[in-house]
Amino acid sequence: MGERLDVDALVGEIVDGLGFELVTIERSPRGRLLRVFIDIERGVTVDDCATISNQITRVFEVENVDYDRLEVSSPGLDRPLVKLADFERFAGHEVQLRTTLPVDNQRNFTGVLQGLREGAVVVETDKGELVVPFEEINKARLVPKF
Repeated sequence: MGERLDVDALVGEIVDGLGFELVTIERSPRGRLLRVFIDIERGVTVDDCATISNQITRVFEVENVDYDRLEVSSPGLDRPLVKLADFERFAGHEVQLRTTLPVDNQRNFTGVLQGLREGAVVVETDKGELVVPFEEINKARLVPKF
């Protein structure tokens, strides 16, 4: 039967190979739309998105990946924090996060990211310090500054 292709790993290799960071991949419910979010220190341009999109499309053709639509974009000002390293890198920024389980009867928090402490994410909220184990974070994103 051949092994099932790991599309996320494939996309990750392509994006890394071109010098970008893969932030996250979102899929539509039936997986027909792939939305790939990339980042780079200098900021992502429209040309960057086109380059990555063309490269992914070519590789998907070769590997016979079945999909209807591919979108490549920057993560935006409200960038999702996905990897452990993101929580270190964006320390000092305001974040919104949602926990898997309630903490003091609450699951949504906003505060200033303090970074990591022993594998847990530390956020300074208006009610004090919140320490959440990384694996208990459901969603986290930066709060845009205008």
